[in-house]
Amino acid sequence: MNDDFNTPILIAQLFEGSRFINLVNDGAATLTSEDIKLLSQTLSDFIYEVLGMNNTSAGTSGSTEKLNGVVEMLIQMRNQARANKDFALSDEIRDKLQELGIIIKDGKEGTTFSF
Repeated sequence: MNDDFNTPILIAQLFEGSRFINLVNDGAATLTSEDIKLLSQTLSDFIYEVLGMNNTSAGTSGSTEKLNGVVEMLIQMRNQARANKDFALSDEIRDKLQELGIIIKDGKEGTTFSF
């Protein structure tokens, strides 16, 4: 405990791991299926066992309502941008939401979304 469990070294290793994951994601590096299993297990052990983090709030109705409210607000902003003929902003909002897995659908009754 005299050196905070080597926290600076831990954070440096996490950044190094993130850098490598981004290289794999960009296609600049590759992983075998065994490497992927080991990485997944190591990260899971670290996050849930060592750090004690737990994602218990991800499925609660309160967080779902908040997410729905935020998406509705973004849809209103997108519709305002479209009304102002700012199609670049409108498209950017739609594209960013789509990157997050939120699909915007424009229809006769208005704009809806789905996850």
